Amino acid sequence: MSNIFKQIAVGEFSTSAYLICLGAALLCGVICAFAASYRSRTTKSFLVSLILLPMIVETVIVMVNGNVGTGVAVMGAFSLVRFRSVPGKARDISAIFLAMTSGLAAAAGYPALAVVFTVLVAVVMIVLAHIPMGERAMELHITVPESLQFAGEFDDLFEKYTKSARLVKTKTTNMGSLYKLTYKIELKDRDDIKSFTDELRCRNGNLEISILEAEEGTEEL
Repeated sequence: MSNIFKQIAVGEFSTSAYLICLGAALLCGVICAFAASYRSRTTKSFLVSLILLPMIVETVIVMVNGNVGTGVAVMGAFSLVRFRSVPGKARDISAIFLAMTSGLAAAAGYPALAVVFTVLVAVVMIVLAHIPMGERAMELHITVPESLQFAGEFDDLFEKYTKSARLVKTKTTNMGSLYKLTYKIELKDRDDIKSFTDELRCRNGNLEISILEAEEGTEEL
């Protein structure tokens, strides 16, 4: 491993050394993708990006090592790229940084260290996924008639069934005869959803009520 690093340092990176580091970067990318998808909803494109990112970072670092001209050219190429994406989850950002770090470690000539580091971080991510560290927020949608003064109408039910409740959206519908209210809530016990819904129905005239998981894209970093 130290010989590989010496080859990189003097600008004499052999094909065999490059392939070893590239293979280590690929393995790190696969581990990153597995850890990021464990007990979490992710897209195929995101997982493919995690697999390829360490290999790309490793190759770029090897290319620019000790070569000022190549470094300037690569910098100019990357400056033309504009990143446009939807807001990401904190877990996704961590996975991206893990993939980049493993690629940098492989490019530095430490493929074994890159793999060990990636495995350790992936294990920590998987273990933390099993530890309850805060309840997942849910969305409560309630339809109420326009005659109902909904401000404070459900406070006693929220106090009984939820840890927290916050009105985030109000919308009129059916020519203004109905209001659609959206709350962000954290339930004390999810087994009480039916009882909670039944009591809400008695307050809103048996109009539409729905409780669903909050969209993951709305999580704040």
